[in-house]
Parts: sequence; structure tokens; C-alpha cells
Amino acid sequence: MTQLIKKQHSRMRLAIALFFFSHGFILSSWASRIPNIKTYLSISDAELGTLLLLMPIGQISTMPMSAKIISKYGSKNIVQFGFLIYPLILLIIGLSTSYFQLAICLFLFGVAGNLCNIAINTQGVELESMMYKPMMSSFHGAWSISGFLGALVALLMLNLNLTITVHFLVVLLFVLVIWILNFRFLIHTTPSKNIEKESGSIFKYLDKTLVQLGIIGFLSMAIEGAMFDWSGVYFQDIVKAPEQLIILGYTSFVLMMATGRFLGDYLIVKFGRKKVIQMSGIFMTSGLLLSVFSVNLIVCTLAFMMVGLGGSCSVPTVYGVTGKRNKVNASISLTLVSTIAFLGFLIGPPAIGFISDLFDLRYSFMLFSIFGIIMVVIASRTRILEDE
Repeated sequence: MTQLIKKQHSRMRLAIALFFFSHGFILSSWASRIPNIKTYLSISDAELGTLLLLMPIGQISTMPMSAKIISKYGSKNIVQFGFLIYPLILLIIGLSTSYFQLAICLFLFGVAGNLCNIAINTQGVELESMMYKPMMSSFHGAWSISGFLGALVALLMLNLNLTITVHFLVVLLFVLVIWILNFRFLIHTTPSKNIEKESGSIFKYLDKTLVQLGIIGFLSMAIEGAMFDWSGVYFQDIVKAPEQLIILGYTSFVLMMATGRFLGDYLIVKFGRKKVIQMSGIFMTSGLLLSVFSVNLIVCTLAFMMVGLGGSCSVPTVYGVTGKRNKVNASISLTLVSTIAFLGFLIGPPAIGFISDLFDLRYSFMLFSIFGIIMVVIASRTRILEDE
């Protein structure tokens, strides 16, 4: 019987990991085709900037609604529904023939992406509770790996001269295969019987602990967003890397982030959640400061690897412990914390640009290096991070 239960849990884990992978694969497929869509629809840089805001606006504006839907209908049902809609909207994006159509699609893409994100994280939390061990970091690792494969598939599509529509249709069919083979292995969660009592704003459930966890996520994702958007610019303008090596900064950061996420669950077991987040903050601060005070190509590559390793485990660790709070439904707790955290991802890159415009890009990185130290301090005062 024990072996059978272990086998069932392992199959559930694989299914959830594959849905995490699917989420990242869909998102990276869209990101890889942005330049082509911009050219096809003759969109200016300013218009593209406005368009790119619509997706996070869709995510943020519907986060409270997502929590209530998942709480009412159960995360399994939402994953089943959401992962049919999410890649379908991607296909419709590929079929868009006007700026207005694309704008509507991107807003809906953000809504569907957020719904899927909260639902699969809730599934991850449920499985961790069933198996009594951390797994959230490896789930997020599957998401990170999908970004690489999504970019590789896009490169293949471009070399084969296949249209955006064909590319996104392939993505839809691929995700559909994953859906068919895995949806029945998702964890059945009982819909909340107290959903009527949970009417009104979900922010009434925001307490000191959730705020602390949210701020840790905010600081980590602010650095992550800055690295995603500015690492290439930093290597170009500050490091003065050769043109063919400009991408080295971004690549080294993302590779170590993916690697660190597959090590994260082991590190949590060995050192505990609090120490993992504190080490994450120290690595991010050290990496950013190293890149500021030494603009050598090799040193900065190593520095960005440190930032990637530091940022790899912090958010998955925060999400994992958030969903285990018994006071509030897991989907609501995750939504509250992820809302605060995601604001960091939105605010970080523009803040870097604003500071850089006034002073220098190195000053921006130096300021953001303080975030890691603040994470260490907050983690030391967040009791829920203590292991039982």
C-alpha cells in the first residue's frame, strides 16, 4: 500500500511539474515572438510599451477574482480549464491583425496566465502537504527550464520560416498533449465551503505575516525583473562586452536561476526556509555589488551567476510556506503574497531605468543591492519561516 501511495504521489508530482512547464512554455513562446509581431503590425516602440503593460495589468487587476474562483471551484478544476484557455489565447494573439485586437488579447492573456499561475502553485502546496517535504522550488525550476526550450523552439520556427500563427498552433497542440496525459493526476481539492463568508475584498485577510512574506517576494522579484530587462544593457554599456557576448550576462543569470531552483528543495531540508532566504539575499547583494565595483567581463559573469543563484529559491520558498497557513484558504494567501511580490517585478525595471537616466546604471544596481540585505533582516523576523 505504501509503495502504491508513493507511486501515486510521484505521478502527481510529475503532472504538476509538467503544468508548471506548460505555463512557462506558453509565456516564453509569446515573448520570443514580440519582435516579429511588432514588425508585422508596424507597431512603434511607444505603442509596444503600452501593449506590454496590458498583460501585467490583466494579471494584477484580476488577482483577487482569481483567488475567489480557485477557492470556490478548486485548483484542479481551474488548472483543467485554464490550461485549455491560456494556449488558445496565445493562438488568437498570433491571429491578431490590428493593434486593438492585440491589446484585448494581451489583457486576456494576462488574466488567463494569472489564473493558471495561482492554480498550479496551489496544487504544488497541496502536494507538499501530502508528501511532507518541500517541492515548490523544483516546480519553479521546471518553469524556468521551459523558458529555454520555448526560446529554442522559436528559433527553430524562425529558421524554418514558419509563421507566428503556425508557431503558436504548435504550442497549443503540445500543451494539449500534456493536458490530456496529465490532468487526471492532479490533486482533487475540496472547494471552499466558506466562500460566502469570503465575500468582499480578499485584502481583509492581509496580516503581518503575509505582508512580511510579500515584501520578501517583492524585493526578490524587483531584482529578478531588473536582471531580466537590464542585464544585457549592463554588459553592453558598462562592461563594454563584445557584441557577441552581450547576452552572456542574461544567460549566466537565467542558467543559475534554473539550476538553483532544482537544488532549492534539498537546501530547504538541509538548512531550513529562513536560512535559504537569508542566503538568497546575501548572494543577490554580493553579486550586484561585485558587478558594480568590478566591471571585468569574467567577474561580472560570475557576479550575475551569484544573483541568479540567490534569486532562484527565495520566491518558491515564500510561496511554499504561504500556502501552508491554516488561517486562510491557500489560494487566497498565495494571491495576496504574489500580488505584493509581482509589484516588484513590475516596478523594478522602470526604477532601474529612472535612476540610470539620472545618474548611472551602476548606481541603480548598487541601490538594488540593498534589497538583499533587507530580505535577510525581514526573514530573521518572520516566525513562519522557522521550521517545525
